[in-house]
Amino acid sequence: MSRVTARRKTIRLSPSGRVKRPDTLVVEEPLQIRLDGESLVITMRTPGSDIDLVHGFLFSEDIITSADDLVAARYCAGTDDEGRNTYNVLDVTLREKRQAAAPARNFLTTGACGLCGKTALDDVRTHTHFPIAHDTPMIDPDVLAKLPDILRREQKVFDATGGLHAAGLFTADGTLLVMREDIGRHNAVDKVIGWALREKRLPADNLVLVVSSRASFELAQKAVMAGIPVLAAVSAPSSLAVDLAQESELTLVGFLRGDTMNIYSGEHRVRGASDPTGK
Repeated sequence: MSRVTARRKTIRLSPSGRVKRPDTLVVEEPLQIRLDGESLVITMRTPGSDIDLVHGFLFSEDIITSADDLVAARYCAGTDDEGRNTYNVLDVTLREKRQAAAPARNFLTTGACGLCGKTALDDVRTHTHFPIAHDTPMIDPDVLAKLPDILRREQKVFDATGGLHAAGLFTADGTLLVMREDIGRHNAVDKVIGWALREKRLPADNLVLVVSSRASFELAQKAVMAGIPVLAAVSAPSSLAVDLAQESELTLVGFLRGDTMNIYSGEHRVRGASDPTGK
């Protein structure tokens, strides 16, 4: 199986001088996803939890709605110069042939697509199978404040490389259920959603998704598709992510650092955040 870290030579400059030494880097490799033998997408990812990644990606793109929609997901032809399997091609067989949601939202959200924000919002609203309920469990802000540190302590590959994003699913009392790392923040989220799909925990209407990055529209979209009521990020959200959160009743928390946070939407789920006067 592919490694998740690699060693490369580097020259380190510091006030004490110049030192040549090896450095540990995160591995970045392509993963080609084939659907019933035909290429669907190639994504750059950190090897590991590829089966979860594929499940999460296909679910987020409305190609599958259940783990039972897949008959098999197998590594297939993809070899290096010495004939060894690179584990960079996954062939997925669906139980029933489906027309993929076209075009895939991962491509809809690129800057070159020319589509407006309303089109993107309507697309998610149309395709989600798990609308977020208004009366999902509340979470205490003291619990929220602890989640990034819990997530960070589980990032073993980040400790070695300093070059990975993380995503984790927590219960409302702060219990970590699953954590995944990847060089791509969207891949990390797909991996935890894929885990939840395989564990039959979707819709995840009582869970909190925490990410070690900014909260882009794409990440908010994935949370909404999975029915996750709370998305918390250590950095800023985008304007379109906030728009989607407000339209979908997603609780969106940004700048979750220490005991401070910004709540952009769905404050009724964070204990003490709602104004009792209704203002």
